[in-house]
Amino acid sequence: MQTFGLFGHPPAGLVAVPPDAQQFSPLIPGSADLTDVPEGTLAGMAMLAAPGTLERRHDLAAMLMALAPGAPFTVLAPKDMGGARLAGELARFGCAFEESAKRHHRICIGTRPADPEGLSEPLAEGGPRRVDTLDGLWSQPGIFSWNRLDPGSALLLQELPRLAGRGADFGCGIGVLAHGVLASDKVTALELVDIDRRAIEAARRNVGDPRARFAWADVLALRDLKALDFVVMNPPFHDGGSEDRGLGQAFIRRAAEALRPGGHLWLTANRHLPYEAVLKPLFKSVRTAAEANGFKVFEARK
Repeated sequence: MQTFGLFGHPPAGLVAVPPDAQQFSPLIPGSADLTDVPEGTLAGMAMLAAPGTLERRHDLAAMLMALAPGAPFTVLAPKDMGGARLAGELARFGCAFEESAKRHHRICIGTRPADPEGLSEPLAEGGPRRVDTLDGLWSQPGIFSWNRLDPGSALLLQELPRLAGRGADFGCGIGVLAHGVLASDKVTALELVDIDRRAIEAARRNVGDPRARFAWADVLALRDLKALDFVVMNPPFHDGGSEDRGLGQAFIRRAAEALRPGGHLWLTANRHLPYEAVLKPLFKSVRTAAEANGFKVFEARK
């Protein structure tokens, strides 16, 4: 297993995670559902733990459920993004481990106890559930804006006209924007795309319209969406917990490629993000449709 210089040889008395061990990372959101792994079957695991408390505790509990008794694990996280809490959380599960620090990360190397303690509560708290603050939609900790309506999405929903034809929701999340789009009977098909497996699974539950199709995929890698009449999106601007303005700009370029001539892009974004400079060379017309509460909505026509 490649360690990228974050940790080297394990402390004395502990066993290194074997090369064929399962590796799990929130850098690929929702990349693996460990709760689907038969209990006690994994020979070892390396995990980059999530920054969110409910998501991280859920994943640690799921890891311990999946590992065989005595199997080695390595868990690490940046010190200021959950790493400072790792040791305490593993201790509450009854794990034996040693903790070290390197390159602003906390690293815990240990073994799965025969009978881990207190797994059921974090598994339930961090698992899929209906959320009252989202009108009972399905969601899960770790998904973007998992328990509240994002203000940017709310502003876009207020401004969306009755769209028509075939379109796509790039970075669809749990399907909030899709509900607004599919309120128009002139929409013939809507492709919901998200890189987060958990988001797509929630969107499948939340959007029962037969015009909707779902893809667990990286928007930037998709090349089969062409000649669309419209694209809606609230693009991400964080990658691995750090702001990455280039990510949202890449979403805009991908939308321009996917739209037919005359097709429309509806985009919401934080006010400080510099998207105008990317929009104007790619689209025939660009207008700010709304601006409020630190967000803005653009309509762009190819």
